[in-house]
Amino acid sequence: MTDPITVAILAGGLTHEREVSLHSGRRMATLLREAGMQVKLLDVDASLLLHIKAMSPDVIWPLIHGSTGEDGSLQDLLSLTGVPYVGSSPSASRLASDKAVASALVSRIGVSVPRSMSIPSALFREIGVAPVLELISANYSFPLVVKPGSGGSALGVTIVHSAADLPRAMVDCYAYSDHARIESYVEGRELAVSIMNIDGEPYALPPVEIATDGPYDYDARYNAGRSEYFVPARLPDEQLEAVREIAVRCHRELGLSYISRVDFIIRDDGEPVFIDINVAPGTTETSLLPQAVTAEAASRGVEPAQLYLDLLAEVARK
Repeated sequence: MTDPITVAILAGGLTHEREVSLHSGRRMATLLREAGMQVKLLDVDASLLLHIKAMSPDVIWPLIHGSTGEDGSLQDLLSLTGVPYVGSSPSASRLASDKAVASALVSRIGVSVPRSMSIPSALFREIGVAPVLELISANYSFPLVVKPGSGGSALGVTIVHSAADLPRAMVDCYAYSDHARIESYVEGRELAVSIMNIDGEPYALPPVEIATDGPYDYDARYNAGRSEYFVPARLPDEQLEAVREIAVRCHRELGLSYISRVDFIIRDDGEPVFIDINVAPGTTETSLLPQAVTAEAASRGVEPAQLYLDLLAEVARK
């Protein structure tokens, strides 16, 4: 394309992660405008489809985080508009956004995952709180992790250190999802590997290691100073390449396209344990994808914006 690509960035929506999405959208819109793109930032509201029709963009970039933004619903709708969009198909998005399903699928290709179980809120109420929590406490060692079955930004996630703390963790979890996921706690380094299409193929960007002064919770993710980041992660080159290869395998196994982010815990023995995969990675000032893009761009001798522009051009051609 000789003319600048026209991009509609979708941000906001009514998910629990609305504010994060707005930050992601504004930051990406600014970056693309400075790179010469024609960009319009659109909220997901009653005017969205009218705005898309009137704008007739070359590409849509949905940066809606959580629930309807990542569970295939929005992707279904965008597919009907006929406008190419950055991201995965509706079916692949559904698989990846369901933490239990994603974990089961990547385990089939030999990737380590935490021991886990899922409990829908309806079953939790039907059987009764006390017997369910007693059974969990008897079969899982503490600490353990309680998290929503979908969604991100660590909302509703609790590291539970004793049986006495389990009821509150379940209540907090169900505030964000109808399904609670119980996982064995994995000790180790937190790593994020962003995947982006480069030269038409999924490519693992430099892994980002996260070090915090406590849990990598919502506050630690979005308030500067709570977390320290190392790009690439502080691992031997052989381990870095291994985790990048595993991340691409997870991306492919779930049928994802163009962009994703795979989160791991690296055990002390060096084994990567799959924790989650994100189909619409954030692009805020403290998000992990932009840090990986910056490092990759530096290694190639280009500006970070160039990698985004190349991705958008590829999507627009499909």
